[in-house]
Amino acid sequence: MAKQCDITGKKTQIGGKYSNRTRATQFNPSGKTKRAPNLQKKRIYVPELNKSVSIKVSTKGLRTIAKNGAFKTLRAAKLV
Repeated sequence: MAKQCDITGKKTQIGGKYSNRTRATQFNPSGKTKRAPNLQKKRIYVPELNKSVSIKVSTKGLRTIAKNGAFKTLRAAKLV
């Protein structure tokens, strides 16, 4: 299973370790690095369905659920 948020679609990004200024002035020995999203496994109760749904969600996705509601957000993500 990929490290990807079920709500927002965030996934692992690949990038460098140094800033552009450092890269311009000295050798960059570190190469590329992975930046994983802050994923949490959560069980969310959906009152409209009268059941709990288990999802892998980022912290930004949790804020989206809190703002818009569980059923509306999960339906938009095609999880229910």
